Amino acid sequence: MTETMKGLLLEDRWAPVTSEMGFLETRAEHAARAFASWQSGLMASRGITVQVHSVSGPLEQALSALLPLTTPEPRRDLFIPTHSSWTAYVDNSWQGTDAASPMSYMARTLGCRGMRVVAVPHTLRKDKGRYGAVMFELYGPNRTDWLNQLRTLYASNDGGHWVFGQSGEPFPFENLERYQARKVRDRFTLDMLKEYLRHLGLHPFEEDFYLPEGASAWLVEKTGPVLPTQKEYTLAQAREHF
Repeated sequence: MTETMKGLLLEDRWAPVTSEMGFLETRAEHAARAFASWQSGLMASRGITVQVHSVSGPLEQALSALLPLTTPEPRRDLFIPTHSSWTAYVDNSWQGTDAASPMSYMARTLGCRGMRVVAVPHTLRKDKGRYGAVMFELYGPNRTDWLNQLRTLYASNDGGHWVFGQSGEPFPFENLERYQARKVRDRFTLDMLKEYLRHLGLHPFEEDFYLPEGASAWLVEKTGPVLPTQKEYTLAQAREHF
């Protein structure tokens, strides 16, 4: 059975790039330059340089700075200011942004909260499409029982069946009764995710949440030798794959 999720960012035109996004509770330029410094240390031995550029909006124009999409490693990371204390993060991996590790690491490095947000419609049919998922992970600056995760919630299709999980201390605004719903996929939905994020000051599925007037996004770009297996894809090619 296929489905759509109404109310996704840019009507999901930029999936898989925006199907998963990261957020850091700090300024965009500050986050981008700290990220670039971290990556420079990792990439110097390969002869790769890491540079930071400002990118003008509107949102889809800023996202276009990520193209082409690449595999097996991303070469461009974009930090986007919002109408809040949070900065959004996406990368140019052709399978979609991988926000977990960067946001967890940067939360510790910058001493702020970080977040991973996933919203993927379940479109799998006859071995084509994507497994559906709604996920939320919040990271803090200090180590917890598991890395630096403060709160995790997810309902996702794991190879054909839906699973639900949670960890960490619930927020006062959470609807705990919903976690007992008979249908697993109903225990944490897109509407619930949106409501929870509103309580944290985020509206990530609304285009006008991003790039306040006069603000620029910040692109972190790696230049230099690439892996022998490195390939490039257009957004259309990546979407066709899914």
